[in-house]
Amino acid sequence: MNSNSEIKTLLQKFILNQCTAEEIEQVIAYCRNTNLTEDFPTVEDVQKLLNEMPKMEAQKADSIFNNILATAKEETVIELHPKKSNRRKYISIAASLLVLLGIGFAYKQVFLNKPAEVPFDFKSTDIVLQMEDGTVQIISENGKVKVQDKNGNIVGNQDGDKLVYEKEAGSDQLVYNTLKIPYGKKFRLELSDGTMVHLNSGTTLRYPVKFIAGENRQVFLDGEAFFDVAKDKKHPFIVNADELNVRVLGTHFNVSNYPEDALTDVVLVEGSVGMYRSNEEFDANKNTILKPGYRGSFNKENASIFTKPVITEIYTSWINGGLTFRNMTFKNIITKLERRYNVTIINKNEKLANEKFNASFKEESIDNVMSYFNEIHGINYTIKNNQILIK
Repeated sequence: MNSNSEIKTLLQKFILNQCTAEEIEQVIAYCRNTNLTEDFPTVEDVQKLLNEMPKMEAQKADSIFNNILATAKEETVIELHPKKSNRRKYISIAASLLVLLGIGFAYKQVFLNKPAEVPFDFKSTDIVLQMEDGTVQIISENGKVKVQDKNGNIVGNQDGDKLVYEKEAGSDQLVYNTLKIPYGKKFRLELSDGTMVHLNSGTTLRYPVKFIAGENRQVFLDGEAFFDVAKDKKHPFIVNADELNVRVLGTHFNVSNYPEDALTDVVLVEGSVGMYRSNEEFDANKNTILKPGYRGSFNKENASIFTKPVITEIYTSWINGGLTFRNMTFKNIITKLERRYNVTIINKNEKLANEKFNASFKEESIDNVMSYFNEIHGINYTIKNNQILIK
């Protein structure tokens, strides 16, 4: 970060919770190694911005942040001694952030009212439900569980592979739960508005226990999910997939946002979908509007969006046990097979890693999938317990 504009941009992303893990580390490193005085807002200004953030459009947040920076630059540097007449304390953002952040990531809890992330092993066998306060509840696919809020009120009921949230229960404020699906499993979730979500293996979804009147219905996805969204023209439903927002009023669509993929894919089965960057305000005249039977792809590297007609069943077959690879590198196929079957795959054939393949399977075992690759592509392997060795 060599210029003020780069510093400002990165700090803005940090405060609006849009930094990647690498960018967060850059912010923390910069704060630790720099004597920050005149280019940064006060702690109070930052907290005000963050408190307003959930109700704020990105454009408004950008304007406020620019004003904060401009004001900070115009102010003279003020002494921190409590007996000084001017009580507006300019604490370096480095000190304030590092004290509040601890090791760097707790800011989500302090500033954005999010719980600290609970470590989760996707190779475990447990489906985990994380509450707003960070407490967790284990979900058994064959069990029955009542989900309670912090006051002991029942807000949802789980029966087998489906968790249903009550339409009227819960607070009149936004309270979030997070559902984490391990490798080798799928799960269904019915949100408080009646929206049905199918969650694929290795997926995390953060969602409100109850949607609030007058507010957008927004959820946060890492992984893959198929959404059957309840129609509500007054309350747009928005899926946040990192840097991409997917906006609908009521429709059926699939979102795939796994970390190994260069693209975030949205496949529309029915209705209409708007795709736009998460730091922008939706504009139907400017943003990409997806039609049924099309796939919209968001390039994570350059933030471009392109569309193409597809056979939607290929991309939604996973709901019924299907598995599809389209022009996919073998190293990414390995990751998806590990996620789907909860196995460990060791590839000793380095030439295979970047080769691309096309394949489709119905509900097949990992033995049958590997047998196909051996027969068609001559890929030699051995299977022992849950480990596959590719020679």
